[in-house]
Amino acid sequence: MTDPAVVDPRTGPGAGAGAGAPKGLDLDRLAAYLAAHRPELAAPPLRARLIAGGKSNLTYALRVGEGATGREVVLRRPPLGHVLATAHDMAREHRIISALAPTAVPVPAALLLCPDPAVLGAPFYLMEKVDGEVFRSRSQTDALTAGQRRDLAMAMMDTLADLHAVDPAAVGLADFGRPEGFLGRQVRRWAAQLDQSRSRPLPGIDELRAALAGSVPEGANAGRIVHGDYRLDNLLATVGAAPSADGPGDNAGAVSVRAVLDWEMATLGDPLADLGLLLTYWDVLGDSDAAAGNPVADGLGPRAGFPAGAELIERYAGRGDVDVGPLHWHVALGCFKLAVICEGIHYRHTLGQTLGGGFDRIGDMVAPLVEHGLRAVREQ
Repeated sequence: MTDPAVVDPRTGPGAGAGAGAPKGLDLDRLAAYLAAHRPELAAPPLRARLIAGGKSNLTYALRVGEGATGREVVLRRPPLGHVLATAHDMAREHRIISALAPTAVPVPAALLLCPDPAVLGAPFYLMEKVDGEVFRSRSQTDALTAGQRRDLAMAMMDTLADLHAVDPAAVGLADFGRPEGFLGRQVRRWAAQLDQSRSRPLPGIDELRAALAGSVPEGANAGRIVHGDYRLDNLLATVGAAPSADGPGDNAGAVSVRAVLDWEMATLGDPLADLGLLLTYWDVLGDSDAAAGNPVADGLGPRAGFPAGAELIERYAGRGDVDVGPLHWHVALGCFKLAVICEGIHYRHTLGQTLGGGFDRIGDMVAPLVEHGLRAVREQ
Protein backbone atom coordinates (compact mmCIF):
# COMPACT_ATOMS: atom_id res chain seq x y z
CA MET A 1 0.00 0.00 0.00
CA THR A 2 1.50 3.31 -1.05
CA ASP A 3 0.58 6.48 0.82
CA PRO A 4 2.48 9.77 0.48
CA ALA A 5 1.87 10.51 4.16
CA VAL A 6 3.90 7.70 5.71
CA VAL A 7 5.46 8.57 9.05
CA ASP A 8 7.60 6.63 11.48
CA PRO A 9 6.80 7.55 15.11
CA ARG A 10 9.45 5.90 17.26
CA THR A 11 8.86 4.97 20.85
CA GLY A 12 12.24 3.48 21.74
CA PRO A 13 12.95 -0.07 22.84
CA GLY A 14 10.35 -0.50 25.57
CA ALA A 15 9.74 -3.76 27.35
CA GLY A 16 9.68 -6.40 24.64
CA ALA A 17 8.57 -3.93 21.97
CA GLY A 18 11.74 -4.14 19.89
CA ALA A 19 14.01 -1.21 19.11
CA GLY A 20 12.24 1.55 17.19
CA ALA A 21 8.84 -0.14 17.25
CA PRO A 22 5.93 2.17 16.38
CA LYS A 23 3.44 2.54 19.18
CA GLY A 24 0.75 -0.13 19.02
CA LEU A 25 3.11 -2.88 17.81
CA ASP A 26 5.27 -5.28 19.77
CA LEU A 27 7.67 -6.45 17.07
CA ASP A 28 9.15 -9.24 19.17
CA ARG A 29 5.74 -10.80 19.82
CA LEU A 30 4.72 -10.24 16.21
CA ALA A 31 7.87 -11.89 14.87
CA ALA A 32 7.30 -14.92 17.10
CA TYR A 33 3.67 -15.22 15.96
CA LEU A 34 4.63 -14.96 12.29
CA ALA A 35 7.38 -17.56 12.72
CA ALA A 36 4.78 -19.99 14.08
CA HIS A 37 1.96 -19.26 11.62
CA ARG A 38 3.47 -17.74 8.46
CA PRO A 39 7.22 -18.40 8.53
CA GLU A 40 7.69 -16.96 5.03
CA LEU A 41 6.67 -13.61 6.54
CA ALA A 42 9.04 -13.86 9.49
CA ALA A 43 12.44 -13.34 7.83
CA PRO A 44 14.49 -10.96 9.97
CA PRO A 45 14.77 -8.08 10.38
CA LEU A 46 11.14 -7.09 10.91
CA ARG A 47 10.58 -3.34 10.66
CA ALA A 48 7.38 -1.30 10.81
CA ARG A 49 6.10 2.19 10.20
CA LEU A 50 2.71 3.70 10.85
CA ILE A 51 0.82 4.73 7.72
CA ALA A 52 -0.67 8.10 8.55
CA GLY A 53 -4.08 9.29 7.43
CA GLY A 54 -6.51 6.85 9.01
CA LYS A 55 -8.34 8.29 11.99
CA SER A 56 -9.80 5.06 13.38
CA ASN A 57 -8.02 1.73 12.97
CA LEU A 58 -4.24 1.74 12.80
CA THR A 59 -2.42 0.67 9.64
CA TYR A 60 1.28 -0.22 9.50
CA ALA A 61 3.64 -1.07 6.66
CA LEU A 62 5.78 -4.06 7.65
CA ARG A 63 9.09 -4.73 5.97
CA VAL A 64 10.15 -8.36 6.24
CA GLY A 65 13.71 -9.37 5.36
CA GLU A 66 16.40 -7.53 3.43
CA GLY A 67 17.27 -6.73 -0.18
CA ALA A 68 15.72 -8.50 -3.14
CA THR A 69 14.27 -11.23 -0.92
CA GLY A 70 12.54 -8.74 1.37
CA ARG A 71 8.85 -8.08 1.23
CA GLU A 72 6.46 -5.38 2.44
CA VAL A 73 3.00 -6.23 3.73
CA VAL A 74 0.34 -4.28 5.63
CA LEU A 75 -0.94 -4.85 9.17
CA ARG A 76 -4.28 -3.54 10.47
CA ARG A 77 -5.28 -3.36 14.14
CA PRO A 78 -7.85 -1.44 16.22
CA PRO A 79 -6.99 1.93 17.77
CA LEU A 80 -5.39 2.26 21.18
CA GLY A 81 -7.80 2.47 24.11
CA HIS A 82 -11.53 3.31 24.19
CA VAL A 83 -12.51 0.76 21.55
CA LEU A 84 -16.29 0.80 21.12
CA ALA A 85 -18.18 -2.48 21.17
CA THR A 86 -18.86 -3.91 17.66
CA ALA A 87 -16.51 -1.37 16.05
CA HIS A 88 -12.99 -1.98 14.72
CA ASP A 89 -13.72 -5.63 13.87
CA MET A 90 -10.61 -7.07 12.24
CA ALA A 91 -12.17 -10.47 11.61
CA ARG A 92 -14.94 -8.86 9.53
CA GLU A 93 -12.39 -6.95 7.45
CA HIS A 94 -10.35 -10.09 6.85
CA ARG A 95 -13.41 -12.15 5.95
CA ILE A 96 -14.87 -9.72 3.45
CA ILE A 97 -11.69 -8.96 1.54
CA SER A 98 -11.13 -12.72 1.32
CA ALA A 99 -14.65 -13.21 -0.04
CA LEU A 100 -14.46 -10.36 -2.55
CA ALA A 101 -11.09 -11.40 -3.98
CA PRO A 102 -12.59 -13.19 -7.04
CA THR A 103 -15.13 -10.43 -7.83
CA ALA A 104 -14.90 -7.19 -9.81
CA VAL A 105 -14.35 -5.27 -6.56
CA PRO A 106 -10.61 -4.61 -6.14
CA VAL A 107 -9.32 -5.58 -2.68
CA PRO A 108 -5.91 -6.45 -1.23
CA ALA A 109 -5.21 -10.16 -0.81
CA ALA A 110 -5.77 -11.31 2.78
CA LEU A 111 -2.68 -13.04 4.21
CA LEU A 112 -3.30 -13.78 7.89
CA LEU A 113 -5.83 -13.19 10.67
CA CYS A 114 -4.76 -13.22 14.32
CA PRO A 115 -7.84 -13.24 16.57
CA ASP A 116 -5.73 -13.54 19.74
CA PRO A 117 -5.45 -10.16 21.53
CA ALA A 118 -2.52 -11.45 23.61
CA VAL A 119 -0.10 -10.95 20.71
CA LEU A 120 -0.50 -7.19 20.11
CA GLY A 121 -3.15 -6.25 22.63
CA ALA A 122 -5.94 -6.57 20.03
CA PRO A 123 -6.80 -8.81 17.05
CA PHE A 124 -5.04 -7.91 13.80
CA TYR A 125 -4.63 -9.10 10.24
CA LEU A 126 -2.13 -8.88 7.41
CA MET A 127 -2.86 -8.12 3.78
CA GLU A 128 -0.83 -7.60 0.65
CA LYS A 129 0.69 -4.26 -0.21
CA VAL A 130 -1.14 -2.70 -3.17
CA ASP A 131 0.50 0.02 -5.22
CA GLY A 132 -1.52 3.20 -5.54
CA GLU A 133 -2.25 6.52 -3.89
CA VAL A 134 -4.79 7.47 -1.25
CA PHE A 135 -6.20 10.86 -2.33
CA ARG A 136 -7.13 12.64 0.88
CA SER A 137 -5.62 16.14 0.83
CA ARG A 138 -5.92 19.23 -1.34
CA SER A 139 -2.18 19.12 -2.01
CA GLN A 140 -2.82 15.84 -3.83
CA THR A 141 -6.09 16.56 -5.60
CA ASP A 142 -5.09 20.08 -6.65
CA ALA A 143 -2.31 18.47 -8.69
CA LEU A 144 -4.91 16.65 -10.83
CA THR A 145 -6.48 18.10 -13.94
CA ALA A 146 -10.22 18.73 -13.99
CA GLY A 147 -10.59 15.68 -16.24
CA GLN A 148 -8.61 13.49 -13.87
CA ARG A 149 -10.70 14.61 -10.89
CA ARG A 150 -13.87 13.80 -12.77
CA ASP A 151 -12.56 10.40 -13.89
CA LEU A 152 -11.46 9.59 -10.35
CA ALA A 153 -14.90 10.45 -8.96
CA MET A 154 -16.65 8.36 -11.61
CA ALA A 155 -14.32 5.41 -11.03
CA MET A 156 -15.19 5.67 -7.33
CA MET A 157 -18.90 5.41 -8.13
CA ASP A 158 -18.43 2.58 -10.64
CA THR A 159 -16.56 0.59 -8.00
CA LEU A 160 -19.33 1.17 -5.44
CA ALA A 161 -21.94 0.03 -7.97
CA ASP A 162 -19.86 -3.10 -8.63
CA LEU A 163 -19.77 -3.81 -4.88
CA HIS A 164 -23.52 -3.46 -4.51
CA ALA A 165 -24.03 -5.79 -7.50
CA VAL A 166 -22.20 -8.69 -5.81
CA ASP A 167 -24.51 -11.51 -4.69
CA PRO A 168 -23.56 -12.13 -1.05
CA ALA A 169 -24.49 -15.81 -1.19
CA ALA A 170 -22.31 -16.35 -4.27
CA VAL A 171 -19.20 -15.27 -2.34
CA GLY A 172 -19.99 -17.00 0.95
CA LEU A 173 -21.39 -13.95 2.73
CA ALA A 174 -25.06 -14.91 3.04
CA ASP A 175 -24.73 -14.79 6.84
CA PHE A 176 -22.57 -11.65 6.97
CA GLY A 177 -25.39 -9.51 8.36
CA ARG A 178 -29.13 -9.22 8.99
CA PRO A 179 -30.67 -7.13 6.21
CA GLU A 180 -34.12 -7.00 7.80
CA GLY A 181 -34.40 -3.93 9.98
CA PHE A 182 -30.91 -2.77 8.99
CA LEU A 183 -31.64 0.96 8.93
CA GLY A 184 -33.38 0.97 12.30
CA ARG A 185 -30.49 -0.96 13.82
CA GLN A 186 -28.06 1.58 12.36
CA VAL A 187 -29.81 4.39 14.22
CA ARG A 188 -29.78 2.39 17.48
CA ARG A 189 -26.18 1.31 17.02
CA TRP A 190 -24.82 4.80 16.48
CA ALA A 191 -26.99 6.16 19.27
CA ALA A 192 -25.36 3.61 21.59
CA GLN A 193 -21.92 4.55 20.29
CA LEU A 194 -22.74 8.19 20.99
CA ASP A 195 -23.60 7.40 24.60
CA GLN A 196 -20.21 5.72 25.01
CA SER A 197 -18.28 8.58 23.39
CA ARG A 198 -20.05 11.63 24.77
CA SER A 199 -17.65 13.79 26.75
CA ARG A 200 -19.08 17.32 26.23
CA PRO A 201 -22.38 19.04 25.35
CA LEU A 202 -23.45 18.35 21.75
CA PRO A 203 -26.39 20.64 20.90
CA GLY A 204 -28.95 19.11 18.53
CA ILE A 205 -27.53 15.61 18.37
CA ASP A 206 -30.25 14.04 20.50
CA GLU A 207 -32.89 15.78 18.38
CA LEU A 208 -31.27 14.31 15.27
CA ARG A 209 -31.21 10.85 16.84
CA ALA A 210 -34.90 11.07 17.74
CA ALA A 211 -35.87 12.37 14.29
CA LEU A 212 -34.05 9.51 12.57
CA ALA A 213 -35.54 6.90 14.90
CA GLY A 214 -39.03 8.21 14.27
CA SER A 215 -38.84 8.17 10.46
CA VAL A 216 -36.94 5.03 9.41
CA PRO A 217 -37.70 4.14 5.75
CA GLU A 218 -38.60 0.61 4.73
CA GLY A 219 -35.29 -0.10 2.99
CA ALA A 220 -36.46 -1.71 -0.25
CA ASN A 221 -32.86 -2.36 -1.38
CA ALA A 222 -31.82 -4.32 1.72
CA GLY A 223 -29.65 -7.40 1.32
CA ARG A 224 -26.67 -5.93 -0.54
CA ILE A 225 -23.09 -5.80 0.69
CA VAL A 226 -22.58 -2.42 2.34
CA HIS A 227 -19.07 -1.05 2.88
CA GLY A 228 -20.08 1.19 5.77
CA ASP A 229 -17.50 3.97 5.24
CA TYR A 230 -17.14 4.35 1.48
CA ARG A 231 -15.33 7.50 0.38
CA LEU A 232 -12.49 8.63 -1.88
CA ASP A 233 -9.75 8.35 0.73
CA ASN A 234 -10.69 4.75 1.49
CA LEU A 235 -9.56 3.85 -2.02
CA LEU A 236 -6.14 3.21 -3.48
CA ALA A 237 -6.04 4.61 -7.00
CA THR A 238 -3.61 5.34 -9.80
CA VAL A 239 -3.87 8.30 -12.12
CA GLY A 240 -1.97 8.42 -15.40
CA ALA A 241 0.00 11.44 -16.55
CA ALA A 242 -2.00 14.39 -17.86
CA PRO A 243 -1.81 14.98 -21.64
CA SER A 244 1.30 16.93 -22.67
CA ALA A 245 1.46 19.88 -25.01
CA ASP A 246 2.44 17.45 -27.77
CA GLY A 247 -0.81 15.53 -27.40
CA PRO A 248 -2.13 12.70 -25.20
CA GLY A 249 -0.07 9.62 -24.55
CA ASP A 250 -1.21 6.02 -24.80
CA ASN A 251 -2.63 6.10 -21.28
CA ALA A 252 -2.86 9.83 -20.63
CA GLY A 253 -5.05 10.71 -17.66
CA ALA A 254 -6.17 7.10 -17.12
CA VAL A 255 -7.64 6.42 -13.68
CA SER A 256 -7.83 3.04 -11.97
CA VAL A 257 -9.16 2.06 -8.54
CA ARG A 258 -6.62 -0.49 -7.33
CA ALA A 259 -8.17 -1.42 -3.97
CA VAL A 260 -11.03 -0.58 -1.63
CA LEU A 261 -9.82 -0.33 1.99
CA ASP A 262 -11.16 -0.11 5.56
CA TRP A 263 -13.90 -2.72 5.67
CA GLU A 264 -14.44 -3.00 9.43
CA MET A 265 -18.02 -1.67 9.26
CA ALA A 266 -19.08 -3.78 6.27
CA THR A 267 -22.28 -5.80 6.55
CA LEU A 268 -25.41 -6.79 4.62
CA GLY A 269 -27.93 -3.98 4.46
CA ASP A 270 -29.30 -1.12 2.39
CA PRO A 271 -26.81 0.28 -0.16
CA LEU A 272 -28.45 3.69 0.17
CA ALA A 273 -26.64 3.95 3.51
CA ASP A 274 -23.35 3.94 1.59
CA LEU A 275 -24.67 6.62 -0.76
CA GLY A 276 -25.96 8.79 2.08
CA LEU A 277 -22.64 8.64 3.91
CA LEU A 278 -20.71 9.33 0.70
CA LEU A 279 -22.83 12.44 0.09
CA THR A 280 -22.17 13.49 3.68
CA TYR A 281 -18.44 13.43 3.04
CA TRP A 282 -18.79 14.87 -0.45
CA ASP A 283 -21.44 17.59 -0.35
CA VAL A 284 -21.70 18.32 3.37
CA LEU A 285 -18.09 18.23 4.57
CA GLY A 286 -16.59 18.65 1.12
CA ASP A 287 -18.35 21.98 0.68
CA SER A 288 -18.15 23.25 4.25
CA ASP A 289 -15.87 25.76 5.93
CA ALA A 290 -15.35 23.14 8.64
CA ALA A 291 -13.60 20.89 6.12
CA ALA A 292 -10.95 23.37 5.01
CA GLY A 293 -7.61 21.87 6.03
CA ASN A 294 -9.31 19.06 7.90
CA PRO A 295 -7.81 15.61 7.26
CA VAL A 296 -11.23 13.94 7.08
CA ALA A 297 -12.57 15.82 4.07
CA ASP A 298 -10.07 18.40 2.89
CA GLY A 299 -9.52 16.85 -0.55
CA LEU A 300 -13.11 15.79 -1.26
CA GLY A 301 -16.12 17.25 -2.99
CA PRO A 302 -16.98 20.31 -5.09
CA ARG A 303 -14.73 22.64 -3.09
CA ALA A 304 -11.78 20.53 -4.23
CA GLY A 305 -12.85 20.73 -7.89
CA PHE A 306 -14.78 17.44 -8.14
CA PRO A 307 -18.27 17.03 -9.62
CA ALA A 308 -21.22 17.62 -7.28
CA GLY A 309 -22.83 14.74 -5.45
CA ALA A 310 -25.90 14.70 -7.72
CA GLU A 311 -23.69 13.85 -10.68
CA LEU A 312 -22.08 11.02 -8.71
CA ILE A 313 -25.46 9.55 -7.84
CA GLU A 314 -26.54 9.79 -11.48
CA ARG A 315 -23.43 7.83 -12.51
CA TYR A 316 -24.09 5.19 -9.84
CA ALA A 317 -27.76 4.83 -10.80
CA GLY A 318 -26.87 4.32 -14.45
CA ARG A 319 -24.38 1.58 -13.60
CA GLY A 320 -26.48 -0.77 -11.45
CA ASP A 321 -30.01 -1.80 -10.53
CA VAL A 322 -30.38 -0.14 -7.12
CA ASP A 323 -33.46 2.08 -6.80
CA VAL A 324 -31.84 5.29 -5.57
CA GLY A 325 -34.93 7.42 -4.87
CA PRO A 326 -34.79 10.29 -2.35
CA LEU A 327 -31.68 10.23 -0.19
CA HIS A 328 -32.47 12.91 2.43
CA TRP A 329 -32.97 10.44 5.29
CA HIS A 330 -29.84 8.51 4.34
CA VAL A 331 -27.79 11.71 4.26
CA ALA A 332 -29.17 12.56 7.71
CA LEU A 333 -28.12 9.10 8.92
CA GLY A 334 -24.69 9.67 7.36
CA CYS A 335 -24.39 12.98 9.21
CA PHE A 336 -25.37 11.37 12.51
CA LYS A 337 -23.03 8.41 12.03
CA LEU A 338 -20.08 10.58 11.05
CA ALA A 339 -20.76 12.99 13.91
CA VAL A 340 -20.60 10.06 16.35
CA ILE A 341 -17.40 8.75 14.76
CA CYS A 342 -15.77 12.19 14.92
CA GLU A 343 -16.85 12.58 18.54
CA GLY A 344 -15.33 9.19 19.38
CA ILE A 345 -12.05 10.17 17.72
CA HIS A 346 -12.15 13.52 19.53
CA TYR A 347 -12.64 11.69 22.83
CA ARG A 348 -9.70 9.36 22.17
CA HIS A 349 -7.60 12.40 21.25
CA THR A 350 -8.41 14.10 24.55
CA LEU A 351 -7.27 10.92 26.32
CA GLY A 352 -3.98 10.87 24.39
CA GLN A 353 -4.90 7.65 22.61
CA THR A 354 -4.45 8.76 18.98
CA LEU A 355 -1.35 8.31 16.81
CA GLY A 356 -0.22 10.70 14.08
CA GLY A 357 -1.38 14.23 13.35
CA GLY A 358 -4.56 16.00 12.34
CA PHE A 359 -6.72 14.98 15.29
CA ASP A 360 -6.99 18.38 16.95
CA ARG A 361 -9.74 19.60 14.57
CA ILE A 362 -11.83 16.43 14.29
CA GLY A 363 -14.12 17.58 17.08
CA ASP A 364 -14.91 20.80 15.17
CA MET A 365 -16.77 18.81 12.54
CA VAL A 366 -19.46 17.46 14.87
CA ALA A 367 -21.59 20.63 15.06
CA PRO A 368 -21.90 21.25 11.27
CA LEU A 369 -22.70 17.57 10.74
CA VAL A 370 -25.52 17.70 13.29
CA GLU A 371 -26.87 20.93 11.79
CA HIS A 372 -26.95 19.54 8.25
CA GLY A 373 -28.38 16.22 9.45
CA LEU A 374 -31.31 18.02 11.08
CA ARG A 375 -31.98 19.94 7.85
CA ALA A 376 -31.82 16.75 5.77
CA VAL A 377 -34.15 14.71 7.97
CA ARG A 378 -36.72 17.55 7.88
CA GLU A 379 -36.57 17.63 4.06
CA GLN A 380 -37.38 13.98 3.49
